[in-house]
Amino acid sequence: MKLTKKSVDKLLYEGTPLKNGMSRDVRWDDEIPGLGVRIYPSGRKAFILSYRSHGRKRLFTIGTYGVITLDQARKKARSLLGKVVDGKDPLQERKRETKGQTFKELTEAYLDRYAKPHKRTWKTDQNRIDKYILPAFGRMLVKSITRNDIAKWHHKIGGTTPYEANRNLALISKIYNCGKEWGFVDETAINPAYRVENFKEEKRDRWVTPKELPKLTKAIDSVENVYARASLWLYLLTGLRKSELLRAKWEDVDLDRREIRLPDTKAGGTHYVPLSGPAVVILQKLPRLDENPYVFPGARIGRPLVNIDKIWRRIRKEAKLEDVRLHDLRRTVGSWLAQSGSSLHLIGKVLGHSNPSTTQVYARFAQDHVREALESHGKRIMGIAGKTPTGKLIKMPKRKKRKAK
Repeated sequence: MKLTKKSVDKLLYEGTPLKNGMSRDVRWDDEIPGLGVRIYPSGRKAFILSYRSHGRKRLFTIGTYGVITLDQARKKARSLLGKVVDGKDPLQERKRETKGQTFKELTEAYLDRYAKPHKRTWKTDQNRIDKYILPAFGRMLVKSITRNDIAKWHHKIGGTTPYEANRNLALISKIYNCGKEWGFVDETAINPAYRVENFKEEKRDRWVTPKELPKLTKAIDSVENVYARASLWLYLLTGLRKSELLRAKWEDVDLDRREIRLPDTKAGGTHYVPLSGPAVVILQKLPRLDENPYVFPGARIGRPLVNIDKIWRRIRKEAKLEDVRLHDLRRTVGSWLAQSGSSLHLIGKVLGHSNPSTTQVYARFAQDHVREALESHGKRIMGIAGKTPTGKLIKMPKRKKRKAK
């Protein structure tokens, strides 16, 4: 059959049971000799190329459908068949390439080929890779890392921060899966992060209240580093992600238009974040360094401020708010906006949520405004009708459940 996007989308697994599992289900393309799409019982589909090298039959996995398109698979198949004509064996070349590959090389491929083109928050992935993953596994060969290695590493991080441990576990699992897609990892290899149990996480619902804010801002103002101090104020005023804020460059800041421009790789465009008057004033007073393009420069020339966690721990201790995490400042922005009557849609826009369900955490505040609106509406109706409610509200007793007969 001639493969088309429409026909591939409709393909379903039709393999038959065998003694050692299920049979392989492949639909071959009429256009490119040896090119096929393999359908798995799980529903996953992958492009493969069947060819012969030195009399031996080979089956080369090009990539997963959805990660690469049919046109890309055909282009790759033509290139591989060209190598076969020249007497080369693409499968053996891949095995030689992956034999001595380090995990650092795999993370670089992940960032360049997946995270940067598809994720707006790719810098968060990069920060986790630099801080947690590379120190543990960077120099190790990909094939040498075991589930036990991953479990010990995950447990070590979890002793300090279960949340970060779980996010890193998910990230390293994704990196391995991408490696399989691209042929960096043997397709039959088991992901070493598979079945490593996540830490139980308490759902975070912490934000800074109006009563707590004066203590917090006083502690922030006591920070000597002008850039760290300004970054914390901007964090509280804008609700930007830490990675977005600390990596902002002056070329991205337009004080006349009062906005910061952020690359939006997920949508393939640009995301503009408005700046309030107080935020503009802070930026206007911030010294600029000729040798550093970043708004919040770090100690190293040409590099941004990397880590403010140590400063934050000192701030929250001084403010006696030791249960408040740095990310809770971003949650504070959303909570205060919700309390002031902003819609969930608007809050999602402010915080840069790509998924509307992420903003639903602030719905509890919106409910208070609904109640206030209906209360006001009820009083207005009764006033116009000339009826004044008398007496006190009486709490109705809970209805008892009927006993089953």
